[in-house]
Amino acid sequence: IESLTVGEVDQSEHTSRITVVTAGTPMVIEQIKAQLDRLVPVHKVMDLTVEANSVEREMALVKVAGTGERRVEALRLSDAFRARVIDTTHTSFVFEVTGTPSKIDAFIGLMRPLGLVDVSRTGVVAIARGPEAM
Repeated sequence: IESLTVGEVDQSEHTSRITVVTAGTPMVIEQIKAQLDRLVPVHKVMDLTVEANSVEREMALVKVAGTGERRVEALRLSDAFRARVIDTTHTSFVFEVTGTPSKIDAFIGLMRPLGLVDVSRTGVVAIARGPEAM
């Protein structure tokens, strides 16, 4: 499992959506789907990479420490990635960045030489495009 995200989506129905990101051959993916479908409280299993056009996003909090030119460069790059500064001190920032996992990876990679201290990631959330409910 590369990412596992769970959140309640309907309070009155007491239902939650679980998003699992994994990799494998088509046979392995089918086996995972079949095993998930056998769980009693599961209402529906859907492979969004095959069965529907979808939108996926992830959020990360990225802490970067630095002063001087490194601090200025971190701010400049955060602007290019549309990351928000959610905490700041004289020597560090905490950025909030959202997007595809590859965008998050790229942001983290660019922050590493500028003083990356810590990262916390939510995992991927996804939803099918269009007017239909899952």
